[in-house]
Amino acid sequence: MDGMSRKKTKASRSANEPPLPNAFGALDGLGDLPDGPEHPLPVTPAKSSKRGQKNITRGRVDIVRQTAHRGGKAVTVVRNFSGIGLPEKKELAKKMQKACGVGGTVKDGCIEIQGDKREEVKGILEEAGFQPVFAGG
Repeated sequence: MDGMSRKKTKASRSANEPPLPNAFGALDGLGDLPDGPEHPLPVTPAKSSKRGQKNITRGRVDIVRQTAHRGGKAVTVVRNFSGIGLPEKKELAKKMQKACGVGGTVKDGCIEIQGDKREEVKGILEEAGFQPVFAGG
């Protein structure tokens, strides 16, 4: 069984090796050091990322139900995204699939979700800061 992993052992120091020097040993010889400032400096909060916060200016997207060329089965298509990249579209599609309990994909810059799930998709898009509009038939 060559493919099995071996148990790794931690390397130990032998008895005849000298001990490691103390990196903070020189500080002991400095004597009396003053305490820190009486009033600590004010801490400015770090600039927080806008991720996770609702963005209300992401623009309009169209939600369309299509059945053409799909054997009569309905598909919910979300299109006309502006200023959003492919990774974010894939993340949104995954969120929609999970919420609707169906499959879907990102194709030609549009998100396709199986079935007529327009209402569920609208809720997710509003949560993400888009302004969804039902378009077409």
